Amino acid sequence: MAMAGYTEEELIGKAHSIIRHPDMPKAVFKYLWDTIAKKEEVFAFVINKTKNGDAYWVYANITASIDEKGKIIGYYSVRRKPNPKALDIIIPLYKKMLEVEKRSGVNASFKILTDILQEKGVGYDELIIAIQE
Repeated sequence: MAMAGYTEEELIGKAHSIIRHPDMPKAVFKYLWDTIAKKEEVFAFVINKTKNGDAYWVYANITASIDEKGKIIGYYSVRRKPNPKALDIIIPLYKKMLEVEKRSGVNASFKILTDILQEKGVGYDELIIAIQE
């Protein structure tokens, strides 16, 4: 099954960065992979790029695939069309995070997100799931 104009051969065994759009904060991916590494489910709004460089948004639900010994052997992702109202919130947030990331690094970028969560008194999953509904 091709994705974003790529063939399976072009994607199999490649880092996700092949389709990560430059407007996607690395801090969000760090959170995503840190969460999956703990064998926890994660939801995220992700902007990817097609083979020709166009952008497309997805609302991703990602879980680790675990073998009988509890070892992570892969990942399973279900992607859906994001709620446009959610993108009205996410796009400016990611833009701000990216600006900070370019100046001060991934941790400073992630602090933008955690400060908002603290201010609103919600957790990451609670916010992401709520704005998608």
